Amino acid sequence: MTDKITKEQRRKNMQAIRSQSKLENKVSRLLWNKGYRFRKNDRTLFGKPDISIKKYKVVIFIDSCFWHACEIHGNQPKSNQNYWNKKLARNKERDLEVTAYYKEKGWFIKRIWEHQVKEDLEKTAEELAQFIQKAKEHSS
Repeated sequence: MTDKITKEQRRKNMQAIRSQSKLENKVSRLLWNKGYRFRKNDRTLFGKPDISIKKYKVVIFIDSCFWHACEIHGNQPKSNQNYWNKKLARNKERDLEVTAYYKEKGWFIKRIWEHQVKEDLEKTAEELAQFIQKAKEHSS
């Protein structure tokens, strides 16, 4: 099946995708309001975590259901399937590499799914706050 839009239109659509999602911003705003100070999308850290606190060795990734091929909500595009299968498989593989890297280095790593945030933002923020607090106590 062919794509319904031109290559140039597809290119513009893909360029419009930002590295920080609205979900990430909502989660980080709640954590900031709870008093946690962190960096967002720190390029100096492997895998560019969505939220990081180097002092406590904490990294948090908020994984999109589409880009990280969620088993529950991830969907495969109908066109250009060969490309998308490779792309999404590589994303999952990279997630495993990044997770293994941080675990090996003794960091506290947490991955949450987009659908967790959408289902209950407050609960997710509270879980992350507890996760950060645990790491903070461990570092003391």
